[in-house]
Amino acid sequence: MKKNVLHSYEHLSSHYEFDVDRKPYNAYLERPAMVDLLPDLQGKKVLDAGCAAGWYARYMADQDADVTPIDLSPSMIAATKRRAGNTKVHAFVHDLTDPLPMDDRSFDLIISSLTLHYIKDWAPIFQEFHRILKPGGTILISTHHPFMDYMNHEVDSYYACHEIQDEWTVDGEKIPMTFYRRPLEEIISSVTDHFHLIKLSEPKPTLEFKKVHPEGFHKVSTKPNFMILKAEKPEL
Repeated sequence: MKKNVLHSYEHLSSHYEFDVDRKPYNAYLERPAMVDLLPDLQGKKVLDAGCAAGWYARYMADQDADVTPIDLSPSMIAATKRRAGNTKVHAFVHDLTDPLPMDDRSFDLIISSLTLHYIKDWAPIFQEFHRILKPGGTILISTHHPFMDYMNHEVDSYYACHEIQDEWTVDGEKIPMTFYRRPLEEIISSVTDHFHLIKLSEPKPTLEFKKVHPEGFHKVSTKPNFMILKAEKPEL
C-alpha cells in the first residue's frame, strides 16, 4: 500500500506543483474551508503533516509561521522547498506511520490536508500528534468524507475500514490510487481519543468553483466530498 501511494505521488508531483492550485476541488472547495479554520499563525510553530507540493506550507510561512512540512514523497518535498523559497520552511521526507523525530510539546499547530485517508492505522499517528503538540495547541485535518467514499465505491459494510482501489485521470493519463475509507465514528473517535473537538466542517464550494467547473458544482453543492476536524489539546 505504502509503495503504491509513494509511486503515484512521485508521478504526480509536477502536477501538484504546477497545476493543482487551480483545480476546483483543492482551490475552491477544501482550501477555503481549511484557511477559515486556521488559528492565528504569527510566530507559531507548525507541522504540515503530508505537505504535498507545499501550498499550505508557503501560505502559513507568509503569515509569519515557522513551518515544518513532511511528506512521504521526495519529489513533493523538493517541490515544497522550491515553493517556499527563503521563508521559514524546514521540509524533509518522513513517513507518518513512523515515530515523528520531534520533541514533546514542540508545536503550536498540526495541519494535515487530505493525507490521512492513505493510511490504514490512525491510532499511532494521533498518539504522536498528541505527544508533539503543546497543551492548548490546535490540530486541523481534512480527509475524504465517509459518505462520498461509501456512495462512490462498492463496499460490503459502511462500518468497516476498506482499502479502495481508484484511478485518477491527470492530463489524459490514468494514475492508480489506493486509499482507505472508514466510518464517521472511527474518524471522529481517532481525534477525540486525544483532543477536544472544536469544529466539524463539511466544506461547500465557493462561487469560483462554479465558474471553472460548472458541471461539477451541483454535485459538490449537494453531496459532501471532504470533511474537516478542528480540535485542541487540553491544557495541563
